Amino acid sequence: MSSKSRENDDNLEGQSAQKEELNRKIKEQKVVVDELSNLKKNRRVYIQQRNSNIFFLADRGQTLGSCKKELDNMKKELQDL
Repeated sequence: MSSKSRENDDNLEGQSAQKEELNRKIKEQKVVVDELSNLKKNRRVYIQQRNSNIFFLADRGQTLGSCKKELDNMKKELQDL
């Protein structure tokens, strides 16, 4: 087996793993969007501060919008692969 074909195999495996990880994140994000969209209007939403265990009160509409944008970006990234 030549070194070029070995590199191609490694590259394909890397892309495959990357696609699987991205698919997993997309499914997770879909659940978040569904949960946020099904909340009652008077429910509170909290966002976790990055790299900490601190949560802050957030606006449900803004949070839903940002989660949808993130989901769309992930889908575009998956199509680009």
